Amino acid sequence: MNWHEIVLATIAGRATGCLPFIPRMDLWYKSNKHNKTLPQAYRDCTLKEITRDLGIGYHAVVPDFRDFIKTGSQALLALGIYDLNTNPYQVDLESLDITYTIKEGITKTTIHTPYGKLQSQYLYDERMQQAGASIGHTVEHLVKGVKDFKAAGYVFKNLGLGQNYANYRKFQKFVGSDGVAVGFSMLAASPMHHIMKELMSFESFVFAFNDHLKEVEQLAQDIEVFYEKILETVLNSPAEIIFLGANYDSFLTWAPFFRTYITPYLKKWSNLAHKNKKFMLTHTDGENKGLLEEYAASRIDVADSICPKPMTSLTLRQVREVFKNKITIWGAIPSVCLLEKAMSEYNFEKYIHKMLEDLGDCRNIILSFADTTPPEAKFERIVKVAAITKAFKPTTRTGANEK
Repeated sequence: MNWHEIVLATIAGRATGCLPFIPRMDLWYKSNKHNKTLPQAYRDCTLKEITRDLGIGYHAVVPDFRDFIKTGSQALLALGIYDLNTNPYQVDLESLDITYTIKEGITKTTIHTPYGKLQSQYLYDERMQQAGASIGHTVEHLVKGVKDFKAAGYVFKNLGLGQNYANYRKFQKFVGSDGVAVGFSMLAASPMHHIMKELMSFESFVFAFNDHLKEVEQLAQDIEVFYEKILETVLNSPAEIIFLGANYDSFLTWAPFFRTYITPYLKKWSNLAHKNKKFMLTHTDGENKGLLEEYAASRIDVADSICPKPMTSLTLRQVREVFKNKITIWGAIPSVCLLEKAMSEYNFEKYIHKMLEDLGDCRNIILSFADTTPPEAKFERIVKVAAITKAFKPTTRTGANEK
């Protein structure tokens, strides 16, 4: 089986005869490429060439958030929308009065609406490039308070959307048999999550949520118009796995909030994905205590970037017990394992072998470093995990998951 087949079989719960190792290494690669600190043997290699040489899969889950499809796509960063070459969709701004400027790493976006002016500032600078990051930081949020809700709702209701299937197929062709080109939709899992995560500062959101819930829910309904367009486009695309939602945390997206405003949305689109013979993936990095049951209820197929102890409070065994082989874990190795300053060589090897014990029958597991391989990672440890997984022989797996 090639890596493409292994990923899809693992998610479906079918036997593959191996323990898949497909680590996310994009930030590590970009940072070290930018800083000219790649391992000597790989100084002139692409990331895909490195993974092939190591005999591991190519991670094509999280996109390059700087790979804009057109001039003007950067203006959408203010809206928490990433208009990328590798997306199955592209965004049309023609119906909006929107302008932007870029100066000293700050993208300043201004949108004029019948309900007033909106303005945002988004930072992406040299320090972020050095760190390998492709997502910047919002220094001025588009929505400051309730007074901006109608204007923001107007913007989302008037955003146009089209297919980008030709470019997406090029992405699939590039990834080929080395992995699966995941179809990206949105970083926020639902319209309400989008308000919290992208449009407002967390503090402003909490005040609005508690003092003006009716108005916040109305804005979420306005945003849903755009979400529906995106997800329907992605569902009808050639994508085999759909990416919806990321960056949860039991403090920021507390369980009752998740249960009311995120779980139903993930469940709706997971069910539709299954009807279209596709898998649903959500990016579950962060502290997941109290949220595992919500992931199970949402009927997602892949919990990407599960990060257990010592970086969070949950062990891998605890996560596996809740998921019960109905959700595939893509992750399981905390990124601190790769840092000499955080973990000695002895403790690294001890941790990896204990992790293998906790995998049980290894069903529905794709190993990766969660959330990602850090730029300062000791490369020899990546090589060592690759060698261990190649030699590891899981127990026979039978049957398939019921989705």
